[in-house]
Amino acid sequence: MPRTRVFVLAVTVLALALAATSLAAAADSASRPEMITAEAEQAIENGLAYLARTQARNGSWRSRTNYGVYPVAMTGLAGLALMAGGNTPSEGPYADNVRRAVHFVLSQAHRNGLIAAMEEESRSMYGHGFGMLFLAQAYGAEQDAELARDIYRVLARGVMLTARSQSADGGWLYTPDANSDEGSVTVTQIQALRACRNAGIKVPKSTIERAATYIEKCANPDGGISYSLRNRGQSRGPITAAAVAVLYNAGQYENPVALRALENVKRNLEGGDAQVFSGHRCYGMLYAGQAMYLSSEENWRWFFSKYRDDLVNQQNKDGSWTGDSVGEVYGTACTLLVLQLPYRYLPILQR
Repeated sequence: MPRTRVFVLAVTVLALALAATSLAAAADSASRPEMITAEAEQAIENGLAYLARTQARNGSWRSRTNYGVYPVAMTGLAGLALMAGGNTPSEGPYADNVRRAVHFVLSQAHRNGLIAAMEEESRSMYGHGFGMLFLAQAYGAEQDAELARDIYRVLARGVMLTARSQSADGGWLYTPDANSDEGSVTVTQIQALRACRNAGIKVPKSTIERAATYIEKCANPDGGISYSLRNRGQSRGPITAAAVAVLYNAGQYENPVALRALENVKRNLEGGDAQVFSGHRCYGMLYAGQAMYLSSEENWRWFFSKYRDDLVNQQNKDGSWTGDSVGEVYGTACTLLVLQLPYRYLPILQR
């Protein structure tokens, strides 16, 4: 064969190969939500794999810090992170992990309605809130009728426990009988209640309204939210971000307190999250991401383009993220929930 023909043939083959590569890359990019890069997608896959292989045989996850192990809270968060990746108790590559997580959380439900591992969760209302939130998301995707009934019964009792435990001012503290309140527990209960209502569980309207009023009373002149009504002081960045997210979850998009708190969060984020969230970066980013996503497309694009790559680059080699002082399960779950917001799989996190 003449050299010219050989050269032309080689060039043609190379061009076809490049074209095929370009088409494959374009198809791969088209399969991802907007603003999810290939690097972010890989980080998400590595993070989900980390959670899957660190799940205990009984379906739980635990933290490994001086705070305690908090198995229901950690399992609720990890289960939510897996579901945010499109996994349900019956579908997806991590369906078995989600299903085992559901069974574990159900096994920790008590007759009085509390969902917590009593001997391991001294601040049991965290486990209760995150456990309810997870079960409410799983309930809508559960195909096993008997298991769905079990989830419904546990959630119905859990809602009543939360309603009974509400303080006179409208918030919640660490245990059901505390009759006191602070911001982080309160936002956990509000979001769980809203998820239950969305799933068809009867939730007293007055409970959510009183809780929203509690958040409003904690507002400071700068638009931020203080730690608690009884322990006022400077605005707390993480609590402010969480307050915005849960008020939006409650449908209060035009609430003046929510709007001022949103502006407070945006102002602080412009200077960098390390300062505003201090030692609670994962917690703050978890709710700041939700606040930006739920508030508007413009806010979300600004936030995600600013922080996406930082979050990806902070991933550990084993696929985990270090979570404040609460451990890798917590850090991985919180970060995955932020990175996977564009997938829109969790009902509670949809616009």
